[in-house]
Amino acid sequence: MDDTATSRDRSGTVAGPHGHVPVMRDRMVELVGVGVGAPDAPEHPVIIDGTLGAGGHAEAFLEAFPTATVVGLDRDPAALRDASARLARFGDRFRPVRTRFDGLDAALAGLTADGALPVDVRETGVSAAFFDLGVSSMQLDQGERGFAYRMDAPLDMRMDPETPLTAADVLNTYSHGDLARVLKTYGDERFAGKIASAVLREREDEPFTTSARLVDLLYRVIPAASRRTGGHPAKRTFQALRVEVNAELDSLRAVIPAATSRLHVGGVAVFMSYQSLEDRIVKRALTTLSTSTTPAGLPVELPGSEAPFELLTRGAEQADAAEVERNPRSAPVRVRAARRVSTRGGRRFPLETDTS
Repeated sequence: MDDTATSRDRSGTVAGPHGHVPVMRDRMVELVGVGVGAPDAPEHPVIIDGTLGAGGHAEAFLEAFPTATVVGLDRDPAALRDASARLARFGDRFRPVRTRFDGLDAALAGLTADGALPVDVRETGVSAAFFDLGVSSMQLDQGERGFAYRMDAPLDMRMDPETPLTAADVLNTYSHGDLARVLKTYGDERFAGKIASAVLREREDEPFTTSARLVDLLYRVIPAASRRTGGHPAKRTFQALRVEVNAELDSLRAVIPAATSRLHVGGVAVFMSYQSLEDRIVKRALTTLSTSTTPAGLPVELPGSEAPFELLTRGAEQADAAEVERNPRSAPVRVRAARRVSTRGGRRFPLETDTS
């Protein structure tokens, strides 16, 4: 479970030339390098950074792999602007696209149509797809965005400021059942029903607009004994609202098959999760992809039933003690990665948005 206010962000907390050092940077470069260095990788491999944020991981990939192009996806225009400035020195090797990460196919189709990539990814495939999930440090640092509960701010929480639903909308319009479901499912909040009841009572007098009022309500509703453990009493509610507003889990479920189907043999998919809900989705998907479909009990594997992927990580990798010491926000990270090992599904990689 992530502490939306302080415990984690995508870019870490150690100051660098652009404010932050990426979480587990060297290990992420190592995993992505498996795909870049694969025998089937083209001379100019393409790496997808589906969660660009401040651009720290993308910068590390561009530095480590001088023939690679990184396609950076982010729904946040401020993130794209700042990351593009940070990565301007790499020229055309960095290609930013404003989209939610499950818009990966459309992004690649657009870049292919424009001739913006050094290869036709429909023929070569992609060498690596990297996703650092959750809210970014930049978004946390911008108080007006409403992600952090330790400062009073409008209840917004939109990663894309042009989408219509805000956290205030959820609090002020959802039914008791829907609000309790969001808090329980996305925040694992034990007192979801009580919190929902209190919100509905208070919004009759005045709609919720700022985070301080919500935090005050949570302090009153959550019993004192429960507030003594598990971190700040608002962290689960704020996490749940953020996930609901941004449809984060739906996007994650959609992007895993989209990203893995783009990889050439030897290409890798890498996921960094900071809460159990994300990690569970990634674990199940990668387990399915790395499991043969041959019925149990048969002495040989049936043709065409081999697993298309193999796991590169044993379980979920975590940051070591030295990393956590340097960067405390790496403590909750769980890393899972898989490599494509089979051509099952074909050697060509047509994009779903292709019209040709």
